[in-house]
Amino acid sequence: MAQSFSTDVEVRTTPDEAFAAITRPHVWWNPEIEGRSETAGDEFGFDMPGLHQTRLRVTEAIPGRRMVWHVLENHFSFVEDQEEWVGTDIVFDVASNAEGGVTITLTHVGLVPELECHNVCSGAWTDLVGTSLRNMLTSA
Repeated sequence: MAQSFSTDVEVRTTPDEAFAAITRPHVWWNPEIEGRSETAGDEFGFDMPGLHQTRLRVTEAIPGRRMVWHVLENHFSFVEDQEEWVGTDIVFDVASNAEGGVTITLTHVGLVPELECHNVCSGAWTDLVGTSLRNMLTSA
């Protein structure tokens, strides 16, 4: 059975600050995001015409520790199967690390190598977490 995609980043910050940043995807993922993304039951999404449209629901929100987004709707312009992400979960785990900061691990449960979008999506998640989210947390 194929493994779901996972990536992580280490940042010198607190678990609460990391969690707060995750709840603001309009800053580090896409400025077009509309809706709320802070607590369980919140829904948010965006529409980038001709490229990517998605709608997600927060299904778990444990401040300083864990955030889970469930994909309700998704459409990519670059894949044949428009349902590839639908029903998958995007999980953020936040843990203190030995360097005095935190490790943020994103696991996109269901984003497996067999999916047509895997290479593009895994590369995008790696950049979003390793660059955009990290920069948001380290810029003063």
